[in-house]
Amino acid sequence: MNNRLLFALPLAAVLAFPAVAQTTSSSTDQSAPAATTQSTSTDANATGKAPLAPPSREGFWGRVNPFARKNYVKRQTEPIRDRVNELDELTAGNGKAIKDTDSRAQAGIKLASDKADAADQHAVDAGNKATTAQQTAQQVTTRVQSVETVVGNIDQYKASNQTEIRFRPGQTLLSKNAKDALDQMASGVKGQRGYIIEVQGFSSGKGQTAITTSQKMAESVVRYLVLNHEIPVYRIYLVGMGNAPVPTDDAKTKRVSGGRVEISLLKNDLEQLSANSGAPVTSTDQPQQPK
Repeated sequence: MNNRLLFALPLAAVLAFPAVAQTTSSSTDQSAPAATTQSTSTDANATGKAPLAPPSREGFWGRVNPFARKNYVKRQTEPIRDRVNELDELTAGNGKAIKDTDSRAQAGIKLASDKADAADQHAVDAGNKATTAQQTAQQVTTRVQSVETVVGNIDQYKASNQTEIRFRPGQTLLSKNAKDALDQMASGVKGQRGYIIEVQGFSSGKGQTAITTSQKMAESVVRYLVLNHEIPVYRIYLVGMGNAPVPTDDAKTKRVSGGRVEISLLKNDLEQLSANSGAPVTSTDQPQQPK
């Protein structure tokens, strides 16, 4: 009996030692996390929560318990799993925020690029308009200079074409050859401006008789031009020269026999100005019937 007692006492002490150690470590570990939580409660992290406290020492085996049950393992890993889930949510939220920021940045860059392209196009259009305006101003300047030149020389006419028609003595009617010559000359002035026709009649004889005959020959030419070619009367200047002397090449004058009419076509620069302006030349002259 005494031998059994002596054997049981050491065995009881050995079995009681782990229980006492577990109780001591549990109380110590419980106080340590509380102190750690209080000391780190003011620290901020990604989740806004205090860091996880180290797992407490439980039982005789401590953190490594070969005989741990499912509830024990679940209890130990549940805080870690919650924090992992929170971190996943934070990561997903940060990724979404980054994508949204990138999308807004790309949209802003595209908008700025479109506005820059539009500004460049406006600048190109403005440059083209400025070039066109400069060309137009140059054309207007050239036109004004041409007009000034024409206005300055408006009363200066230059001989463009001359025709001479012969008459038999005492005859005032136009022959077929005379009409053909007048047709050829009048065809070149139809629809034009800035011209006049000078008709001078010469007749043999003396005094007023020669002047009257030359006047009648010149009038027959004017009448033909007005009726057959619709040349305005105000563009024709008629004069009967009678038996006026005619200068010759050797600086001498002579009087001709028979009758003749000299028709001279005189032009100024008005027609040339109309051609340079690019506008079609239209005649506003209305034919006038002789009374």
